[in-house]
Amino acid sequence: MAQLLQHLINGLAAGTIYALVALGYTMVYGVLKLINFAHGDVMMVGVYMGYATAFALGRDMRSSLLGVAVVFAVAMLGCALLGFLIERFAYRPLREKPRLTALITAIGISFALSYGFQLDLGFLPGAAPRAFPEVIEPVEWLVIGDRDVVVWNWQVISFGIAVALMVGLQYLVFRTRFGRAMRAVSWDHRVAALMGIPTDRVIALTFMLSSALAAGAGLLYAIKDTSVSPLMGLYVGLKAFVAAVIGGIGHVPGAVVGGLVLGLVEEFVVGYAASTWRDAVAFGFLILVLLVKPGGLFGRVAAEKV
Repeated sequence: MAQLLQHLINGLAAGTIYALVALGYTMVYGVLKLINFAHGDVMMVGVYMGYATAFALGRDMRSSLLGVAVVFAVAMLGCALLGFLIERFAYRPLREKPRLTALITAIGISFALSYGFQLDLGFLPGAAPRAFPEVIEPVEWLVIGDRDVVVWNWQVISFGIAVALMVGLQYLVFRTRFGRAMRAVSWDHRVAALMGIPTDRVIALTFMLSSALAAGAGLLYAIKDTSVSPLMGLYVGLKAFVAAVIGGIGHVPGAVVGGLVLGLVEEFVVGYAASTWRDAVAFGFLILVLLVKPGGLFGRVAAEKV
């Protein structure tokens, strides 16, 4: 029983990170019907921004509450700017083009970021994995029995951030003027523009918000696993995309539920089967969900005229 509870806690902790990244996929898809495959690599850029900021602050400063806030703020603001630039110069010129064109562009941006960051030019990190500095000191918040079950502080923080962001995004989408504009643009951006909604501004802000979320999720991932590399975004981003599809792409609570479910599935596979099966079972679970519910757990399949 203790082992089951520990796997449950570990799975929820891993799933919250997938959920945060999946929220970014969901937001962009909900507005533009675009799968932004560069989203995971934006997360990676945020991790390296946090890495550089943490070392610039020094050992004592970066572990303080102010230091942690500065690390997260720099990474999230930097990625928000990166998301704005990607949308403005890569996606906006292709908005009226076939969706396949934008999809190929997204894949190109993904490879440009992930492999570009492997260059060792002094201001770029190079290909070698690096140890992320200790920003949040690991603390055992709860110990049950003779260390049969251990809950760490970063696990509680990750879960709390995921829930807070889900609630915040739900409020933003359904209770604010900007949220109404987002829903109008997601329905039809041409009609929304005719009704006076600044579609370019709404789409740009959506990209900035999703990129900031990716940076925050990336820092939580780096704090958990400590080792960071330029290719980390490809792996985490792909898993988060799977989580978004499982939950129902375009559905905010679905992205969170999909991330938690995927994290639990992976943890139970590692704990009770073999770690080498983790990816195969995760993608097999995706196929199973889509066979039963093609729109995902919370999504809907809508008929389209062709």
